[in-house]
Amino acid sequence: MKGATPSGTASEQEASRWVRSMFGRIAPRYDLANHILSLNLDRFWRAYTVKLVRPILRRPGARVLDICCGTGDLMLALQAESTEPVMGSDFSRPMLTAAQRKIEERQFQCPLFEADALRLPLADQSLDLITVAFGFRNFANYDQGLAEICRVLKPSGQAAILEFSHPGKTLFGALYSYYSRHVLPLIGGLLSGSRDAYSYLPASIGKFPSAEDLARDMRRAGFRSVEFKRMTGGVVALHTGTK
Repeated sequence: MKGATPSGTASEQEASRWVRSMFGRIAPRYDLANHILSLNLDRFWRAYTVKLVRPILRRPGARVLDICCGTGDLMLALQAESTEPVMGSDFSRPMLTAAQRKIEERQFQCPLFEADALRLPLADQSLDLITVAFGFRNFANYDQGLAEICRVLKPSGQAAILEFSHPGKTLFGALYSYYSRHVLPLIGGLLSGSRDAYSYLPASIGKFPSAEDLARDMRRAGFRSVEFKRMTGGVVALHTGTK
């Protein structure tokens, strides 16, 4: 199985159910935990993503979807730069409930819908841009996820995948590895009330393909002009590709 593999799961269906349940549990304090655990760098990573796709956002009539939108932070950042409503989808209803509150607070018009990113209820070739921030590695099947993204993008449509990566065998990489395995589960568990969630999340980073491997998989799925940019010493990587 090439996809998320939470401890105790033995199939893609079990992995998907576990991840959905986990995100439902941590939704109420998800934002607080993210900002603290990333030292607020998550805001910078999202801002860079928005900057990179801004030409599409400014295009009249562009159809944009942020999948695995969670509580909506990337979706709202995209909407602030977009001339058209930006859609958001997630398979966790508690996450979408939190996102809806933010939409109402900002008085934006962002349509939300509940859906598994591996089976989007959208027509072929219907979107100009798909984004996903820190949700791709939770897919039960990475190849199927890329195929689904490719399916719903128009020809010349773009995908932007912001995801954790591997800093490599450096001093910084060793420090980050220690932080991920020991500090993050402890603090994340205390903040969210779910220690197993913040044990799974760093473990999922360790199992996730390298930036080079994900770029290769994107090309194999039908994307061209595939590029990636590492940020913060390689902790995260932003991948872009054109259908």
